[in-house]
Amino acid sequence: MTSTPRAGGRPRVRGGYHEGRFALLLLLPAAVVVFGVVLWPVVRTLVVSLYDVDSAMPGDYPFVGIDNYVQVFQDDRFYSVLGHTMYFTLVSTFLELSLGIAVALLLNAPLRARWLWRSIVVLPWALPTIVNGALWRWIYNGQYGALNGLLDTLGISQTPTQWLGEPFLALNMVIIADVWKNTSIVVFFILAGLQTIPSDLYEAARVDGAGPWRAFWRLTIPMLAPSIAVVLILRTIEAFKVFDIIYVMTGGGPASGTQTVAFYTYLQAFSNQLFGYGAALAYLIVLAVFALAMAYLRILRQNEMAGVE
Repeated sequence: MTSTPRAGGRPRVRGGYHEGRFALLLLLPAAVVVFGVVLWPVVRTLVVSLYDVDSAMPGDYPFVGIDNYVQVFQDDRFYSVLGHTMYFTLVSTFLELSLGIAVALLLNAPLRARWLWRSIVVLPWALPTIVNGALWRWIYNGQYGALNGLLDTLGISQTPTQWLGEPFLALNMVIIADVWKNTSIVVFFILAGLQTIPSDLYEAARVDGAGPWRAFWRLTIPMLAPSIAVVLILRTIEAFKVFDIIYVMTGGGPASGTQTVAFYTYLQAFSNQLFGYGAALAYLIVLAVFALAMAYLRILRQNEMAGVE
């Protein structure tokens, strides 16, 4: 690549056009994968949601327009599973964020073998969700589960409890299992944020007479605001799409008490073979996740602007 001078003293680069084409060729395989894995299913789902598709076999299905979407909002079961989803999302996200901040503060303290504790904390997150669900299903087993055995050993309760036998109780037990796994990633996001806070600020706050609790609320939390925003929105999006751990632990039961929107979509599309209706549900999930992603970007942008100011 050579350059020649031009008016104004700035060189004109030869071969820039060819470099641009070469860059596009390098990006082409990734673009094909993104289109095949992400964009094409989204477009195909939108098309299916506009038809009354009630079988996996190919055929001529009637065009119904937005009737599937209208049916979703007229379905009482949809509002029930939406309530389960919102409860799961709010409670699990709140617990993960609260515990994540607490554990991150402990791991940021000058502890012996701190690297070992940090390695232990990451183990639950590294565990596959399917394995995590199977593990907690065994812990909650009403006959030979570890939780009932522990309560009996400690003398707290000698009567076995069916932890997954009642709808609301089962939903909360699944939340605990989800919190146990995903708190780890929150810890490391918050811990990374804590590493960026200069220790001089805490020394200055101590000189001004601020105690640990006041320094936490007046200094630590404001400085962690960008990290908290990222964690809060990412975990909200993931919790809203929860499916696998519910599939493994409860299968949506008992009495549909742990069904979420994603699980209900799976049942309608693949169990009841209402593919058009299931596609409409899936597309509503896509729109909800997209809205959350836009909120995530907006919050990050506001935090960046506040940091610049």
